[in-house]
Amino acid sequence: MLAAAIQSKASVIVTHNVKGLPAEDLQEFEIEAQSPDEFVLHLLDLAAEDVYESAEAHRLSLKSPSKTVAEYLSTLELQGLVRTVAELRLALLRPVSESRSGVT
Repeated sequence: MLAAAIQSKASVIVTHNVKGLPAEDLQEFEIEAQSPDEFVLHLLDLAAEDVYESAEAHRLSLKSPSKTVAEYLSTLELQGLVRTVAELRLALLRPVSESRSGVT
């Protein structure tokens, strides 16, 4: 995984095994290891609307079985995106004009 990240000049490796990639081992390559949850939280900081729209598009693409918003968020939570789901739930509670336009 590290070799592929170095070869592709990646700045981030997204992994559930962050402890298996110590920061001191990655520093010389200017690469950072992030959990999926941390990675999506950074994306929310950078482009929240895009993340909301992508999450909704992904949820709507699920056909067998389809998922309600609550079911979809629960699935993400079970996959370790606990802080991301908390942020998405907060966004769903905000008025549309305040922070988001596409999440339903």
